[in-house]
Amino acid sequence: MPIAPLPDELGERFSVSRALDAGVSRRRLRAQDLDRPFHGVRVRRPGASAPAEPDSGARRRDPREVEHLRRALDYETRMSEHEFFCGVTAALRWGISIPLSLIEDRPLDVAVLAPRRLPRSRGVRGHQVLTARTTLVTDPASGRLVTDPATTWAMLGALISDVRDLVAAADSVVRDWRVDQPMASVADLERVIRMGRRVGIGRLREALPLVRTRSASRPETRTRLALIDAGLPEPALNFTVTDEGSKLACVDLAYPRRRIAVEYEGEHHLLDPVQWSRDIARYERLAAAGWIVVRVTKTELFGHPWTIASRVRAAAASRR
Repeated sequence: MPIAPLPDELGERFSVSRALDAGVSRRRLRAQDLDRPFHGVRVRRPGASAPAEPDSGARRRDPREVEHLRRALDYETRMSEHEFFCGVTAALRWGISIPLSLIEDRPLDVAVLAPRRLPRSRGVRGHQVLTARTTLVTDPASGRLVTDPATTWAMLGALISDVRDLVAAADSVVRDWRVDQPMASVADLERVIRMGRRVGIGRLREALPLVRTRSASRPETRTRLALIDAGLPEPALNFTVTDEGSKLACVDLAYPRRRIAVEYEGEHHLLDPVQWSRDIARYERLAAAGWIVVRVTKTELFGHPWTIASRVRAAAASRR
């Protein structure tokens, strides 16, 4: 017996209650062409398309991020008016840089304001938060409530133990380089810290003075902090190198007086032939202009970051 078609107005994902209101029978909602990611939610097979990229940059989404965001879209169909995304889920919605280890098998972070009872559902981690420490805004993509970027960063203080990664998350929030506008300002981050005690407040306070507005990625932030931790001066970020008035390149980090550039080589640089060709041409232009390029890999940055400063010192010594 053929499966009865569903009303087009239900869309790709919908709540059971909405389907029943549209005249769909409960038996039809148990059919095998529908997935049931959450209680009271149905999604047409095949799965949903990938969520849209945030406006805050062109960073490629990891598959784990895409999957988490897809589950958030599914859950939206059953959210009450009092529920909103927070924590890791809100961070991914905003495009805030966080360690991928936070996303592994993590339930959705869904919250309500106290004294309402926190959400309980399979695949959801419920939170009850205080109004005085939480700023909510409407997600421009979905029209749903979500913690604003500054509040979201403050909530990450309870989840991220490495201060360097809290700095990287904050850098992505306040970034004003090559974006239409930052998600928040450094003053906004200071404001949420002053709202009151919260888990991780010490780490947030330690991270705040290290936040910068021109860092374009988590690896760039971690590279900068590795140099500072080793006692080197703070480098310029995303520095434009010119030669006789002509632009040669924009480098991740730079010591302009020494003509030393520090470049993080992400994996996509090696996997994209066009990007790799551009990188080679760029490094040749820099070398011809007398610049030394210290190239940093993921293995070095996250495995033995102290060697980066050693190589920068060696480059500086060669200038003498």
